[in-house]
Amino acid sequence: MKDLLLITPPFTQLNTPYPATAYLKGFLNTKNIPSYQMDLGIEVINKLFSKHGLIKVFQAAATPQSANAQRIAQLNEVYTNTIEAVMLFLQGKNHTLARLICSGNFLPEASRFDQLDDMEWAFGTMGMQDKAKHLATLYLEDLSDFIIECVDENFGFSRYAERLGRSANSFDELYTSLQSDKTYIDGIALQILSERIKEVQPKLVCFSVPFPGNLYSAFRSAQFLKKQYPSLKIAMGGGFPNTELRQLKDNRVFQFFDFITLDDGELPIELLYQSISQPSIQAEFKRTLCLDNNEVVYLNTTSKADYKQSEVGTPDYSDLPLQQYISVIEIANPMHSLWSDGRWNKLTMAHGCYWGKCTFCDISLDYIKLYEPIAAMTLVDRMQQLIEQTGESGFHFVDEAAPPALMREVALEIIRRKLTVTWWTNIRFEKNFTRDLCMLLQASGCIAVSGGLEVASDRLLDLIQKGVTVAQVAQVTRNFTDSGIMVHAYLMYGYPTQTVQETIDSLEMVRQLFELGIIQSGFWHQFAMTAHSPVGMNPEEFAVIPKPNVISFANNDVQFIDKTGIDHDKFSFGLKKSLFNFMHGIGLDYELKDWFDFKIPKTTIKPNFIQSALETEEYFTIKPSSKVIWLGNLPEVEVYTKSKKGSSWEMMRLLFQDRKKAIEINIDREKGEWLLKTLNSITIHNKNITIPLVKTTTFANIKADFELLFEDFELFWFSKPIKSLQEFGLLIM
Repeated sequence: MKDLLLITPPFTQLNTPYPATAYLKGFLNTKNIPSYQMDLGIEVINKLFSKHGLIKVFQAAATPQSANAQRIAQLNEVYTNTIEAVMLFLQGKNHTLARLICSGNFLPEASRFDQLDDMEWAFGTMGMQDKAKHLATLYLEDLSDFIIECVDENFGFSRYAERLGRSANSFDELYTSLQSDKTYIDGIALQILSERIKEVQPKLVCFSVPFPGNLYSAFRSAQFLKKQYPSLKIAMGGGFPNTELRQLKDNRVFQFFDFITLDDGELPIELLYQSISQPSIQAEFKRTLCLDNNEVVYLNTTSKADYKQSEVGTPDYSDLPLQQYISVIEIANPMHSLWSDGRWNKLTMAHGCYWGKCTFCDISLDYIKLYEPIAAMTLVDRMQQLIEQTGESGFHFVDEAAPPALMREVALEIIRRKLTVTWWTNIRFEKNFTRDLCMLLQASGCIAVSGGLEVASDRLLDLIQKGVTVAQVAQVTRNFTDSGIMVHAYLMYGYPTQTVQETIDSLEMVRQLFELGIIQSGFWHQFAMTAHSPVGMNPEEFAVIPKPNVISFANNDVQFIDKTGIDHDKFSFGLKKSLFNFMHGIGLDYELKDWFDFKIPKTTIKPNFIQSALETEEYFTIKPSSKVIWLGNLPEVEVYTKSKKGSSWEMMRLLFQDRKKAIEINIDREKGEWLLKTLNSITIHNKNITIPLVKTTTFANIKADFELLFEDFELFWFSKPIKSLQEFGLLIM
């Protein structure tokens, strides 16, 4: 028995749990509040895509109308006989099946396999395991197509009935759907939920609803619980209510839920639990919507402040069936593959966004505007606890934009503790990501970053208040790429006042970035105006005219008229087609007009714009307070005598080794001894160095120490031997 049941309704990710319930359970542990969590989506997927599950699917299916569905129906026995082996393979339990899958004689093939002609250039020399994952993903997508056509039109692997939740200003359509018969997927989900309620016997059930594609299932589940277990209290929180339900007026919502909480969930849930478990005490609420006298009211009656990030505990993934998540590779996009392939422990470096200025972003809401970083040592403590708990050492930091200074401290702490981890995160392409910082991040296990280039136009980047220029983005992406860190760029078109010329020039910028190999992945999306962004709140400043709707339910995406009158939709196909090709080194020499079936203007961007940005030398003085760090090992040392014209003096040969190569430098013995002493004092592996780095590792202190013995520090520091060490792990930050 557990007092609280935390649920993520169908569907989010297939490969790893959405972290909200794990975050909440970790917090509840610190308060000794017993809780149980479940990812209802992955449990439905595993029940549906089993031999018994598919047999029932084919029995329940309506008569197929399309030739594709007819083919799948005729091959139903082949599907039911292969499904469990495929699922085990995608769960990482049956690696040897990859060869059989790649043989082409094992999986039944329907329309999703029509794209296989492009597989060799799309995947190149990708290993057999990844090719097999892609083929197995196509196999599952064929089954998904059949389910949508013949069994349940709302089905989708990462969403369910998403249309009902997207931009639903009125509750009417969703409410009507909930009065109709249960769908096939509803039946599976509610059976699993019923069994879990009997096991856990909770007093409070909390649904975390991150996306529109989770909303219908949350309401259907709550409806079931209200009917079957009328004494249960039911709450909803998460990303969808946080952004969409702040203006909720429709009291029918509370036929399904007793409470809806907004923003950070820790304190609101703690107070709800107290009100239910201690009914004799005057109840307090934090950012909670409920029904009073048949009207929706907002209660914020407690004087208690939200918990600091240092107080919320380590996310707890227990209860979740971690071995049942499946890794899929849907498309040949490196970042999307990273998103859907592999099990990632999810953590946050900082609450909110340290920049918080982008005009398309919901910067008025607490999840963005309230910035609070977590101490590096605390973060790495949590990483170690999660490794021990889950057995997984991969981490996705789900920040809005991870702060460079904190990333540096986390990387140093990871290296100091000699942890072997793999991690990736979201960033801003800002100038603080120097070559040396990127080298440090890579040394700590960082494999990828994603960031918003948005519209690759300096005028529009300034209007967005992005705080970067295209040239700066190029330099930063080069620093990451040269360090071996994959770069994904989020790209935008259709931003208010954007001209056709700027769209084409933006595409040319992107083409040059790919041509030079300094970004490896990207994704175009069309600008959407949200109610809580500066554009949504002050549309007149951005030359857009909102189309107001009566809001009684959800309010986030706002329809609008662009005063430019440009039909940005028509650019979608050409932008996405060109990007798909650029990611695989194809079509980089095509004229931009080749990607569109209508006339476009010629680009005004010089063909070497990005190259010139990369060749611009940075003239800067090293700050005295800059930290100097040695990532490498200490060298083998040999002292020898050098003679010339009757004079002789002692030299020192230093041989440095790393994983890939060796370098040798020769230096006067006295300066060599000073260099050895200095490297030993600034090595990250020195157990005497703690975070933050001790005072003696600053550039000013190293310079002062050198000048106690020698002259011309700058001549020495910028000499060829020291320059070679800077390529080998001598970093200045």
